[in-house]
Amino acid sequence: MAIDEERDLAEGQEPENESEPGLAELLDKGRQQGFITEEDILAILPEAENNLDQLDEIYTALLNENIEVHEGDQEPEELEAEEVEVAPEAEEEVDLSEIGVDDTVSLYLKEISRVPLLTGEQEVDLAQRIEAGQDAQARLARGEYEPDEKEALEALVQDGERARKHLIEANFRLVVSIAKKYVGRGVSFLDLIQEGNIGLIRAVEKFDWRRGYKFSTYSTWWIRQAITRAIADQGRTIRVPVHMTERINKVMRAQRKLVQDLGREPTPEEIAQEMDTTPDQIERIMKISERPLSLEMPVGEEQDSALGDFIEDELSLMPNEVASNELLRRQVEEVLSTLSPREARVLQMRFGLKDGHTHTLEEVGRRFGVTRERVRQIEAKALRKLRHPSRSRRLRDYLQPE
Repeated sequence: MAIDEERDLAEGQEPENESEPGLAELLDKGRQQGFITEEDILAILPEAENNLDQLDEIYTALLNENIEVHEGDQEPEELEAEEVEVAPEAEEEVDLSEIGVDDTVSLYLKEISRVPLLTGEQEVDLAQRIEAGQDAQARLARGEYEPDEKEALEALVQDGERARKHLIEANFRLVVSIAKKYVGRGVSFLDLIQEGNIGLIRAVEKFDWRRGYKFSTYSTWWIRQAITRAIADQGRTIRVPVHMTERINKVMRAQRKLVQDLGREPTPEEIAQEMDTTPDQIERIMKISERPLSLEMPVGEEQDSALGDFIEDELSLMPNEVASNELLRRQVEEVLSTLSPREARVLQMRFGLKDGHTHTLEEVGRRFGVTRERVRQIEAKALRKLRHPSRSRRLRDYLQPE
């Protein structure tokens, strides 16, 4: 029943949300141009990039109007190793664990380029074989087959697995061409490719060949979503939630558009007007979008200094203050040495002169085995001695003027 409904939809029924302004605008633009690009979809309906159910509805509406969806300007077959700044391809097999990342990328590109790209007819054929294999697997799992059908069903399952592998491998170059657009956002190029490959596998699992659009077009959105989510999760020292990442991307798109329109950097007020929100909200989003820098980040022409070397530590003491504190510590120790050992120890514990930790009269009393009152008497006697001019003048210079 679900398949029949989808066929009816593809044959002429319009989706329920066609009346939405964004979709209507997209259809009008497609009718005028005769086609729609991925950039057009994102410009008019940016939320579709992270809502694949909505994207399915958009594609269905476009197919109903016979409007083709064109992919980016660059086709996957144009991808070369030099375009992603990798080292020249190695001519002989080497142990990947002993070579640099650039060489690894180069070898990977060389490996995936051996699988030819697919035509639309081949994509449909592979998708049909995958579906036949899944149906056969389901029948085997449920035991719904005659004894003489088992071998044929197992053959269909194996053929479906081969078709699935072929469809995935033939689109690895598409993953690379998309991943290289996201280089420099906090995730390594190889990790971007890996995340994109996961998105590609999900696209293979979700692809419905009956809908009529190319697999490469459909999978682009799954690949892009997997990569952008990985950047949101891994690309920042402080993780930003996915929904906030989407809002940051919208602000960045509005900012780039205004730069082209105005010929200068827009103000938060202008961005807020473009996005129909408040300047405070824009400033908050832009503040969240800031990335922390590592204090160990190399700087300078020779890259031989760290960023932290040029940042003042407001909590650290100046050299003259460090020297003055050290001299004061020595003078206090010398003055205390003129008292009895018990008096000196009591003052050290009461005022934290030794370890910075002060003690109560009761704590000091337990330490010496005397009462609190006796500790107070010893303290008072020791302080009177320190106030004698012969001792106090040695510390008077360190007093801060009020």
